Amino acid sequence: MAEREIPAGGTDDVDAVTRAVLTASRLLVAVSARSLAEVEERVTLPQFRMLVVLSTRGATKLVTLADLLQVAPSTAMRMIDRLIAAGLADRQTNPDNRRETLLQLTEEGRRAVEDVTARRRAEIAAIVERLAPQQRAALVEALTAFNEAGGEPLVPAMDDPEPHPLGWVDAVAGRDA
Repeated sequence: MAEREIPAGGTDDVDAVTRAVLTASRLLVAVSARSLAEVEERVTLPQFRMLVVLSTRGATKLVTLADLLQVAPSTAMRMIDRLIAAGLADRQTNPDNRRETLLQLTEEGRRAVEDVTARRRAEIAAIVERLAPQQRAALVEALTAFNEAGGEPLVPAMDDPEPHPLGWVDAVAGRDA
């Protein structure tokens, strides 16, 4: 059976799609960087990622946190120490096992995550508003397919009380990171 001919630059052109996704990822990284501007003097991007994990998981043991972030426990300890010093996280003794320490966000840490997320959502919404309705529909369809192919969970709606999934899928190991 003869293979179907795809015109150069057509929608099945892997290179064209890859370039478009790379360009979009560059835009999204810029949006993310701008959304972190208010907290960047206090936290690094990896530390903010830790805040997001704590925000989604709640009180967490250090070893679990390190595993979720795919860093060594000693690295996670240094990161959490800096977040505690900045007033964004704290340590509590586990009430169910007094030998364990749980790490969690402070109210200030929770506000920082919410503020950064709100700024990111607003900037992305402003970009999306500039698209025609048909383009928005096509973008939702394309990004949904892309996220499913990459194993990335959907971000909840703005009014959804459930925590955001972690994402950061480890494509090599095939597990959430």
